Amino acid sequence: MNSINRKNFQLLFPAVIFLLLSSAFMELPAQTITQDSLKAAAHEIMTSARYCALITRDNEGNTKVRAMDAFPPESDLTVWMATNPLSRKVAHIRKNPEVTLYYFNPDMQAYVTLSGQGQLVDDSLAKKEHWKEEWAAFYPDREKGYMLIKVIPEYIEVVSEAHGIIGDPKKWAPPSIDLSTEAPEKGD
Repeated sequence: MNSINRKNFQLLFPAVIFLLLSSAFMELPAQTITQDSLKAAAHEIMTSARYCALITRDNEGNTKVRAMDAFPPESDLTVWMATNPLSRKVAHIRKNPEVTLYYFNPDMQAYVTLSGQGQLVDDSLAKKEHWKEEWAAFYPDREKGYMLIKVIPEYIEVVSEAHGIIGDPKKWAPPSIDLSTEAPEKGD
C-alpha cells in the first residue's frame, strides 16, 4: 500500500466501521403478533416444557421459587399442579394468592412467564381428574396428603425465536397479553 492509499484508508476506516456498526443496530421493523398467535405459542411452549417454576411470596414478602410438575395448560392457559397441603407454597398462597409460573424450553429457545391467581383446591373429583400415577410414592394418602393448585392466568409474556416472537429490540420487553382485558401489549 503506498503512502497516499494508506492515508486515505486511515481516514475512511473509522467512517466505514461506523456505518457497518450503525446498520447492525438499526431498529428492526415492528413485529405483528396477534393475541391468538401469542396465546398459541405460549400454550405450545408450556406444554413442551417438562417443568415450570412456581414463584410465591412468603410472609415477609420475599419470593420463593420451586420446580413443579404441572399439568399441560388448558385452552385458556389455566394451569393445575399438585402439592402437599402442609407445604410452604400452600401457606404462601393462602396469605397472598398472586403467583407467577415460569416455563423455559431450551430446545426452542423460548419461555413463558404467566402471572395470575393461585387457588387451593381440595375437591375429591378435581383431585381424581388431576392425578399422575407416577406421583403415588409422593402422595400415599391422596385424600388428605394431596392438594391441587389452580393458577388462573391474568398476564403472560412470551419469547420464542421459533415463533418469531422476540420482543422489543431496544428495551428487550417481551410481547405480552393482559388476559384480564385480552389486549396485546407492547411491553414496558
